[in-house]
Amino acid sequence: MRYFVTGEQHRKALLNALVLMFLGYIVLLWLSNGLMYFNHMNLTPSSVVTYYLGSEEQFIPPRSYQGMLEVSHFHLFSMGMLVLTLTHLMLMTEFSTRLKIWLSTLTYVSALADEAGGWLVRFVDPSFAYFKIAAFLLLELSLAGLLITVIFALIRARLQLGKNTSA
Repeated sequence: MRYFVTGEQHRKALLNALVLMFLGYIVLLWLSNGLMYFNHMNLTPSSVVTYYLGSEEQFIPPRSYQGMLEVSHFHLFSMGMLVLTLTHLMLMTEFSTRLKIWLSTLTYVSALADEAGGWLVRFVDPSFAYFKIAAFLLLELSLAGLLITVIFALIRARLQLGKNTSA
């Protein structure tokens, strides 16, 4: 009875809708992340090396330390907040603890690896281009996994809310 007197059922539906809208925004962020990557390079090691080390033949300068530091400074914060938010939302789902731990760890590790990949190509060895490509793909897949997991759980909860309020 308290549930209906306090209006809890409406707050749950509203919160569910707000989180779904937020996740729609994050899907667009995920898409733009991929588009930005493919705007600069593709999935070949030579394109990654050219992006970070430059090319005299194509008149492409190498990435500067200052430029990479500024990008990393922003990415470390923003990706950290994004991954924290998505993993926190996933913790609220009914999926297994094993899946939650596995997907959370994979996402954090791939986000850090993706950020480190460019630095490794630029300042350690060009053969780290394979690492950069793998880290990018793993990050995109793990973020997609988080998004799908949370969206699926919220849609399922929303359908359950609809059944409970109509009964």
